[in-house]
Amino acid sequence: MLTSATCYIPDMTTSGVSRRTKVATAPDILAHVPIDRAAGVPLHQQIYDGVRHAILSGSLRPGQRLPSTRTLATELKVSRLPVLTAYDQLLHEGYLDGRVGSGTFVSAAMPDDVMRSIPLSSRSSATPAKRGSPAKGRTRGEGGLKPFRVSLPALSAFPHTTWARLVARHAHAMKPALMAYGNPAGLGALRSAIAEHLRTARAVRCEADQVLIVSGSQAALRICASVLLKRGDSVAIEEPGYQGARVALGTTGAQIVPVSVDDDGVDVSALAALGNRIRAAYVTPSHQYPLGASMSAARRLALLDWAGRRNAWIIEDDYDSEYRYVSRPLGALQGMDDHARVVYVGTFSKVLFPALRIGYVVVPSTLWNDFIDAREAFDLFSPTLYQLALTDFLNEGHFARHLRRMRTLYLSRRKALLAGLARHCDGLLTVHNADAGLHIATLLANGVNDVAVVERMVQRGLTATALSTCYAGSATRSGLLLGFGGWSERRIGEATAVLAEILREFA
Repeated sequence: MLTSATCYIPDMTTSGVSRRTKVATAPDILAHVPIDRAAGVPLHQQIYDGVRHAILSGSLRPGQRLPSTRTLATELKVSRLPVLTAYDQLLHEGYLDGRVGSGTFVSAAMPDDVMRSIPLSSRSSATPAKRGSPAKGRTRGEGGLKPFRVSLPALSAFPHTTWARLVARHAHAMKPALMAYGNPAGLGALRSAIAEHLRTARAVRCEADQVLIVSGSQAALRICASVLLKRGDSVAIEEPGYQGARVALGTTGAQIVPVSVDDDGVDVSALAALGNRIRAAYVTPSHQYPLGASMSAARRLALLDWAGRRNAWIIEDDYDSEYRYVSRPLGALQGMDDHARVVYVGTFSKVLFPALRIGYVVVPSTLWNDFIDAREAFDLFSPTLYQLALTDFLNEGHFARHLRRMRTLYLSRRKALLAGLARHCDGLLTVHNADAGLHIATLLANGVNDVAVVERMVQRGLTATALSTCYAGSATRSGLLLGFGGWSERRIGEATAVLAEILREFA
């Protein structure tokens, strides 16, 4: 996550409590600057084009602060000179304003007609790198806090003191209006903060009035099912894929149709061969769950073309896109969509803590009223107190700082798991993908029963997700999904030694 100097202005919270609020910033613009050293285009030109396009398309808004040239150069892994050259050109052309002692900002004088001068369809020419799906864990909490449980973040590293202060701030000064029934769409200030983060860090096209607050991604999928599907409809889902999505999307009586995935993501040609009977497709393009692939640019464009031609919907689950270890974070599929056919789902469970129970859906405008009705029928609204605290957590910069710390921490824990597997489990399993997220996908030798291995792991104080349980049809591979987010490097190393003992029993 990029950082920049922070300045504050007096503000009042929705509960009337005075506090200090961060001026609008652009903490992460990496999704808009896809550096390609093999493209034959000078680096300063690529940086200039990426920032300019983000400004003209509205992803970066007037008044938002850009990271310093030194910080951006470090994050892009380039020298400072091309960044300085790009910034100088943008300043000269009036896209940016430089303020002595404060930093560099998107110009506040950009006219509306200029901000719309680049067609949104031009975004589809960008070439996002590969990504995958979230480490969706067991849906009923099996495994608790045992090593290798997927989807579990570093709970001990969460800034508990800061969070407690924010919750207490609003709990002590909560007005009666905020203690009553809330807006089914969620707190307006939180929706605005989420929309700004998604536009800047994930290249999502959205405004606050498209953001629907829900109680986690599972609730989001249930609501998607109630709006997009009815009994007798067919919904395509990745094979192998997230078990929780199969359950949630099947609640309306829709038929689940598995579609195979490969190293480029879901097989769009196989999806197209199913004909017009597919009403929607559930995908995890940034980090495919469970195998970890990232959907290629060509495959993304083909999928969006399929949805546009078939008048179908795409449900994009972007569950843990913040953590990527082999390249910069990838932009969302939704940001490439020219037909408004993508429903974008995200959650704070992986980046903060699961018990927060706050997720969100970015809803195409044509579906907004239907989603509001379905969300209200589901559970009326999300708890207001945590929404207030999360709003401050985002606006005051705590979220950006936490993400930076967690990226470093998870990189270290991922290395510890890979080192432990190489040391203790060589020849017993194969690492399939470890590019992103909070889990590593591994494969077992043919004939090894991965469900039995997991049962034995539980007896030894460990846990994991069996790859075979991620198949809707007959499993073609046996393997283990090993989470690493919630345990220290030492504990991970010890757990890999125990895992090796277990695998030798089955070998």
